Amino acid sequence: MSRFITSVQSTKGATERIFDILNKKEEKEKLASFENPSFGILDFKNVSFGYDEKTILKNISFQVIPNTVTAIVGPSGVGKTTLFYLLERFYTPTHGEIFLNGKPQLNIELEKWRSMFSYVSQDCPILVGTIKENILYGIQRKVSEEELIKISKLASCHDFITELPNGYDTKLGERGINISGGQKQRIAIARALLRNAPFLLLDEATANLDTKSEIIIKEAMDKLIYGKTTIVIAHRISTIQNADQIIVLDKNGISGIGTHEQLLEKNELYHDLANQNHKAEINECVKP
Repeated sequence: MSRFITSVQSTKGATERIFDILNKKEEKEKLASFENPSFGILDFKNVSFGYDEKTILKNISFQVIPNTVTAIVGPSGVGKTTLFYLLERFYTPTHGEIFLNGKPQLNIELEKWRSMFSYVSQDCPILVGTIKENILYGIQRKVSEEELIKISKLASCHDFITELPNGYDTKLGERGINISGGQKQRIAIARALLRNAPFLLLDEATANLDTKSEIIIKEAMDKLIYGKTTIVIAHRISTIQNADQIIVLDKNGISGIGTHEQLLEKNELYHDLANQNHKAEINECVKP
């Protein structure tokens, strides 16, 4: 009886959260007609945004050129992830605008806009279901068995999947409790490869992994980035030294834009972040 009462209370809490979501208003757009999106230059022009009257991003302006890698670095709390939320239109800038090939972000239909972006987060979402269902999640087209295997090999996850008793039909627990962090990351990369969107957003996927898993993930990332316009939030300077441009954020906005070498010479904040990263990596290497 006591276990039954506990289950009822747990179910009640979960049900309330479900109905909270169902009762939320649908995202609606005011424009009667929309412009067709065309892959090209992303342009932030004087973008500002804040939460509860606290400004997080101030007058952010930069361009992202097609088929390049742009890295975003800075201390915690300066708005790196918020930039991604604005790009994906989870929020709207309080000031300024984001343009794609000269077209304002809000003039492009929301569904079409979001279809142009793939996002691989640091904490990859894994749902209760099979590995196959998790890789195919959000893919709105039919995927053949051959394509699924080919993509899984590119994402370096085919080998560990086939070693499992039920292969691609292996059931995963909530948040992927029965697989490792590196394996979850590779499933997320496979999902992003299948989606094949022109813009790729990466919230440094290797930050919390061991060295062996990090090497595997980096190899898979290199394949994922090819032919895409990539924007990456970097927690380790060593992972973005070859980026085409690096944007340094601080509490006052953008403090510098340039290559790794340029910023090391001219940007004090970037120089300090690089030194801190270097010391942290050395300490990691000398751990017993």
